[in-house]
Amino acid sequence: MTVSLPADDLYRLVMTVEPPAVETPFEAASRRFLFGEIWSRPELGIRDRRLVSLACVAAADAATPIADNVYAALRSGDLTIEQLNEVTLHFAVYCGWPKASFLEQTVRAQWQRLHEERGQEAPASATLTVEDLGPEDRAERIRGGQEEFRTVNVIPAPPSDSPYFYAGILNFVFGHVWRRPGLSRRERRLVTIPCVGASDAVGPIFSHVGSALESGDVSYEEMQEIILHFSAYYGFAKGEVLHDAARRWRAGRS
Repeated sequence: MTVSLPADDLYRLVMTVEPPAVETPFEAASRRFLFGEIWSRPELGIRDRRLVSLACVAAADAATPIADNVYAALRSGDLTIEQLNEVTLHFAVYCGWPKASFLEQTVRAQWQRLHEERGQEAPASATLTVEDLGPEDRAERIRGGQEEFRTVNVIPAPPSDSPYFYAGILNFVFGHVWRRPGLSRRERRLVTIPCVGASDAVGPIFSHVGSALESGDVSYEEMQEIILHFSAYYGFAKGEVLHDAARRWRAGRS
């Protein structure tokens, strides 16, 4: 989807607030580039770009951008509070629990802020029950994790010979998190790819970029947009590794 609007108008649409006055070269350049060029590009819609942006600013520990992007995602209606909570959990797996703890608190604060601005009381979140944790049967959970790992990564599941693989990867990451219904597999990829890119994790970068493309969850053109959006929010030097991974995948299919 292409959104053809002046930079300030697109800022209003994306961030859901009036654009602040531009007073410095940094502010002018970032407004012109991010909202005059990046957010208006085709292949990725605004909602998809929000997922990439949220992962980037949360990985960067950027308090104000995190708050601004969470608020905009909620106020626009592009992401529900439940979906943002799922983003936080998925982000924790791929970028770390300490970083995710700040995102969790920010989501809560911005949800409260949004309702205060509307003169409403924020509805209390439902207390989760054990049913939210997926299958109780441990063997079933591992089987599901093995199946989900193969589907997501397009390679065989790892051996069950270490706590990292068995309890972590098969039981929790793929036996539970990737199978949760709150986000689609494609949406989870839009969070995962910027997380591994920000983490400089070369193996996971090539694995997740390649599997997203190989599975068809993300087209090559969409991947290029994810990489560009990531580079704009997290740095072009970091984006180079993602770009290389996508090009190598395509070269292997030629």
